[in-house]
Amino acid sequence: MKTVTLNARMRNDLGKGASRRLRMEGMVPAVFYGYQTEPVTLTVNAPDLIKIIKQEKTESLFVKLAISDGDTLSEKLSIVKDYQADTVKKSLFHADFYEIRMDRELTIELPIILSGQPVGIVLGGEMVQLRRGLKISALPSVIPEAVELNISGLNIGDILKVGDVTLGEGIAVLDPADGVIVTVMAKRKIVEVEAKEEIVAEEGEEEAAAEGASEE
Repeated sequence: MKTVTLNARMRNDLGKGASRRLRMEGMVPAVFYGYQTEPVTLTVNAPDLIKIIKQEKTESLFVKLAISDGDTLSEKLSIVKDYQADTVKKSLFHADFYEIRMDRELTIELPIILSGQPVGIVLGGEMVQLRRGLKISALPSVIPEAVELNISGLNIGDILKVGDVTLGEGIAVLDPADGVIVTVMAKRKIVEVEAKEEIVAEEGEEEAAAEGASEE
């Protein structure tokens, strides 16, 4: 797994007012926690954290927190478990970092990376990707950065399911085996599916309208 370092500082001043001041200074209030680990309140640099979130799928990236507490510096391995953002102002409100322990299995979702051009596309088909991530559980030391799948052998009508994916030893796939990752469909079939979805949507709107009229 790829690991990046993020500087952090211990935080003792809590409350909405203190958090607001930190955000005005370009910092983000955060908390570090984990299994049998007492939560620790921190602050991290907003631009540095935004850069990490933008560049990587956060759960598939290890973040080494370099935590400063006065003259003391400690390092903790973590993942960005969650964050709250203002999408309009493009700013962060808060971030949660979950501790990674090398002796405990970690459950995360890995991004799926497809390579190769399906033979079915050459024959006039069209690829449809239905799943872009795969949930797995494994010790941190064996977790890959992504699930890489070569789909060059897929023909029209072929389906690649979760159960067809084999990862390394010690990695358990948690998603249902019958879940479809990618398929190659005839273009006519795709049009039929889209038309069916439109019909279902229209029927739903008509039923909703009828129910509203009956209530009146």
